[in-house]
Amino acid sequence: MPIRILPDNLINQIAAGEVVERPASVVKELVENAIDAGANKIEVSLIGGGKNLIVVADNGKGMDKGELNLAVERHATSKLPDDDLFNIKHLGFRGEALPSIAAVARMSITTRTKDAENAWKCEINGGHKSEIMPAAHTQGTRIEVRDLFYAVPARLKFLKADASEAAQCIDIVNRIAMANPHISFYLYSDDKKKIALNACQGELFDARLKRLSEVMGKEFAENSLLIDASRDDVRISGYVSLPTLNKANSLSQYLFVNSRPVRDKLLLGAIKGAYQDVLASNRYPLCALFIDVNPAYVDVNVHPAKAEVRFYDAATVRGLLVGSIRHALSLGDKATANTLNLAEFVHDNIPDFAAQPYTQPYTTPQDAVLPTGMPETVNLAEETRSIPMSSFSAPLPRRAQADLPDLAGFYSLKVEDAPEPQNINADEIGPLGLAKAQFHDTYIISQTVDSIIIIDQHAAHERIVMEKLKADLAAEHKVVTQMLLIPEIIDLSYSEKEKIISQADNLAKLGLIVEEFGPQAVIVREIPALISGADIRKLICDLAAEIAEWGGEFSLTDKLHHICATIACHGSVRAGRRLNVDEMNRLLRDMEHTEHSGQCNHGRPTYVELKLSDIEKLFARR
Repeated sequence: MPIRILPDNLINQIAAGEVVERPASVVKELVENAIDAGANKIEVSLIGGGKNLIVVADNGKGMDKGELNLAVERHATSKLPDDDLFNIKHLGFRGEALPSIAAVARMSITTRTKDAENAWKCEINGGHKSEIMPAAHTQGTRIEVRDLFYAVPARLKFLKADASEAAQCIDIVNRIAMANPHISFYLYSDDKKKIALNACQGELFDARLKRLSEVMGKEFAENSLLIDASRDDVRISGYVSLPTLNKANSLSQYLFVNSRPVRDKLLLGAIKGAYQDVLASNRYPLCALFIDVNPAYVDVNVHPAKAEVRFYDAATVRGLLVGSIRHALSLGDKATANTLNLAEFVHDNIPDFAAQPYTQPYTTPQDAVLPTGMPETVNLAEETRSIPMSSFSAPLPRRAQADLPDLAGFYSLKVEDAPEPQNINADEIGPLGLAKAQFHDTYIISQTVDSIIIIDQHAAHERIVMEKLKADLAAEHKVVTQMLLIPEIIDLSYSEKEKIISQADNLAKLGLIVEEFGPQAVIVREIPALISGADIRKLICDLAAEIAEWGGEFSLTDKLHHICATIACHGSVRAGRRLNVDEMNRLLRDMEHTEHSGQCNHGRPTYVELKLSDIEKLFARR
């Protein structure tokens, strides 16, 4: 076949494959055009998740008849006055969006400038443009996109359900709204209002924080730190969360370069590096960061979607980002998120010796072993008066040593007085031995015939709970649930709520009954009995984050197992909880009858075994 030039319509359809991936891509391009047109009010309407109809209306400066005629032509734009591709000051600049959309859909544009007597309307169906006709319209532009991908039906097969596509559109508008707090944004999906963001008044930082509070939630606004740093031609501003406010993935990290939403690996890596000393590696902070840089020093023309950027001096940007976040964290190092469940961090009360006068008698605990002839009560003041001052530089007399409090009682080592067999038999006690002690309220010490074993109680119980949930699912048994006396109402973002509700049936199979409660909240009525006492609020937030991370790449079984793992993590015995001997031994016996009990759901080991022979080698006994 000889080489030939493709027709313009086919060229536009090929270009559309790069620019228009889904309804959200259309919404992004049209909303950005509205912002470039100087609009301060933008309305978006969706039908069928945007597949059937997308309408974007603004009150910008509009177009005259001649501009409208050129706007739908390929590579026609008003945003490169000097033809300088390396000095881009607008969100759009290629002149590809409108012709690409028009090539795969039915599009109509109605627009009017401020001083025009009437508006003008143009219709394009599958790339074929109609005559430009007069029309009635107020100042601004209204673009309707119907039957998206009707001209390339194969693309429709790759689109998800209406609700999923609508959620993508909502996310795009929210991201753009974060960078433009002085613009009003409204979005309707199937005639239901999903976004209502009025223009925020005041200085930039005040307006931006108010807008972030509306989009990311009040929780973020109340537990965030201000970032404002500059170096050379780079300025970074915005807000980052306290380390104690975090999520299971990085989807709540919003980045903007010159007000353009981006998803850049360099910037995401810098954020992770800034938090590496204060946050677990599998947890991610929340943030909304705005990078302003000279347009000549950043390339936004890397990808058709304009979601990636290249910096002329990437090292400076990364260094400034890491340094500014660490500086903010150092100023707020004593702060903690006010949503934190403090009950999880309560430790044993340590006596305040400074509040106890030395004249107060010290009473030896009943279970302490006293030297022969030692009285049960000793007055420290009387005893110390008989000790010469010079003796404080030398070892205390033996009697004075005995008078000091038993400091062993103030350590977190807990040894239970439990009857134990004279001769330990492996057949009787099991492979993991008998529990002997718990230290730091986190680890269990057990003894076998020829070793000692250290068990992480949380990791071990996490695996047990998960395998029980999986077993109930496999056997199609109804998971035993516990009805909450007072149902838990949890505020979420719209996207998080939609993700939880989308998996409500799967959650119900696991005993977690969740229902919709308003536009940005869910209500939890029942929970699995296995996780009684868990932090339900944190569980739901983590589930929403993980569901968002799955996408559509997991089977139903995999999704259920992911949910099991998250529920098990939140419902397991926590580090810091004291266990008695019976509880510790029950945990050991359950581990012995549980599959994969050697590691927790996250791949960490649940126990470490030290052979007696190895211990004896350490002490040179053999």
